[in-house]
Amino acid sequence: MYHTVNIMGRQSDAFKELINLMELEPLEVNMFRGVSRDIGTNRVFGGQILAQSLLAACATVENRLPHSLHGYFLRAGDHNAPVVYNVDRTRDGRSFSSRRVQAIQHGQPIFTFAASFQVDEEGLEHQFEMPATPPPEDVPPIQEIQGADFENLPESMQRWLDRFGPFEFRAVRGADPDVRAPRPPFKDLWFKLHGDHTDDPVMNRALLAYVSDFHLVGTAMLPHGISWINTKLMIASLDHAMWFHREFSLHDWLLYSCDSPNTTGGRGLSRGMIYDRGGRLVASTAQEGVIRVRR
Repeated sequence: MYHTVNIMGRQSDAFKELINLMELEPLEVNMFRGVSRDIGTNRVFGGQILAQSLLAACATVENRLPHSLHGYFLRAGDHNAPVVYNVDRTRDGRSFSSRRVQAIQHGQPIFTFAASFQVDEEGLEHQFEMPATPPPEDVPPIQEIQGADFENLPESMQRWLDRFGPFEFRAVRGADPDVRAPRPPFKDLWFKLHGDHTDDPVMNRALLAYVSDFHLVGTAMLPHGISWINTKLMIASLDHAMWFHREFSLHDWLLYSCDSPNTTGGRGLSRGMIYDRGGRLVASTAQEGVIRVRR
């Protein structure tokens, strides 16, 4: 019983920390400030900047939800300093609105972002079928890094990567960093949020954007038999795109199905499709990242 209480406490703390990251402070009209979190690296986690940029854009739009976003990472963020988000209200049409956001630290842009919003509308529908995978209940929880590798990481990163973090991941295939043999460029894993929050569609999209940055670019390394915990590996996100197709809940499991069609020129391209338990395609992602092996 004590073990269960301890687990829930750890999950609750991580969830509260994540929600605090999603709270932006209004500074002026179209300007907001967000805090950062130390995840044990020398830069801000890209998913955080992506989610906060989306929330800043959403704060300037009424009665419309984001359906797509595109962002470019320009500089490594400093987790010891706040991030200022400057929103440009580019256009408000009858059906669509456009916003551009620039994330700034120390007087320089670190991220540029564009999002499109749409009124609720009926239309034609089709989607790719969800891959055939075991249900999440039949897949054991994963601790992303095992043994000494995990123990050698900074404590702040350990808290975010183990299975008691704000999200729990259950890998079907392709997500074990301890496997160093070449594998097909495909990855499937279930995930869900640890914590009780209202199903606000704006916050849901921000949290999904945040977690979509996990595991995506790493798919491009699978055919090469290398792991992101390799100390000779340099990885950095260059861009991130996302499309929201249907409403969803983070209270239940979602399947993240990723593939990587190409790696070349020191860059790897990865794509992802996110399904709910019922097989509905709720979002799609794409990301290119720098992948360099230091000689």
